[in-house]
Amino acid sequence: MKKMVKILVSLMVLLMVAPNTVNAQADQVIDREKEVVIGFDDTFAPFGFKNEEGEHVGFDLDLAAEIFERMDVEFKFQPIDWSMKETELNTGNIDMIWNGYSITPEREKVVLFSAPYIENRQIIIVPVDSEVVSKVDLAGKVLATQEQSASLEAILADEEFVQTLGSDPVTYATFVEVFSDLNNGRVDAIVVDETLASYFLEQNGSAADYRILEDNFGEEEYGVGFRKVDEEFVKEFNETLAEIIEDGTFKEIKANWFTEIESEEE
Repeated sequence: MKKMVKILVSLMVLLMVAPNTVNAQADQVIDREKEVVIGFDDTFAPFGFKNEEGEHVGFDLDLAAEIFERMDVEFKFQPIDWSMKETELNTGNIDMIWNGYSITPEREKVVLFSAPYIENRQIIIVPVDSEVVSKVDLAGKVLATQEQSASLEAILADEEFVQTLGSDPVTYATFVEVFSDLNNGRVDAIVVDETLASYFLEQNGSAADYRILEDNFGEEEYGVGFRKVDEEFVKEFNETLAEIIEDGTFKEIKANWFTEIESEEE
């Protein structure tokens, strides 16, 4: 009898909770009739950052403007704490994560990604006069990167390498701080997105002060992160992105931000 009572109580609880859960998820589905909110790190040049006039600019902002104009959707970019990006998304504070957001297996567990739109590598940078020429030379050294980043995920995935370091990787809220500590000599090397590093070093005229190691932590792709319940919106988003790539508009937008970097690599 007591067992039956427990079962009935459990069923009542489920009936009370389930509708609330469904409603909560439904409330978070993107409403294309309202302004969608895009969460981004406003220090991640050239994808999304503040220029000298304090305006938010970048490749991802320009691409979003083109996509959402074609989809007839109003949008705005909202700076967020990058370490809290998935939480911000799944609590409904933002509708998507879009800012050089690497597609990784761990993130795919909690986020619905758009089709990938750009390739990237996680590279290792050292001062030009450093004796470090490979991963092996980093044994006992101090390595830095951004907290809750794909760079950190890539480092930690190489468990054998991590065990050779002098300490756990040092992490900072932004890649600006990561570069600052390398400049100040507080760390021996940093791991960053190649796309960001190339732009950052070029714009600051400091490329000659550093070396990029041949060793790296792997190739990856960037995508836009949505909630799992937004399949229909993402389907239309991917179709629009494909159109922009096919008609050459994507290439034109990319050239505004990456021409100098790509011509150097050729």
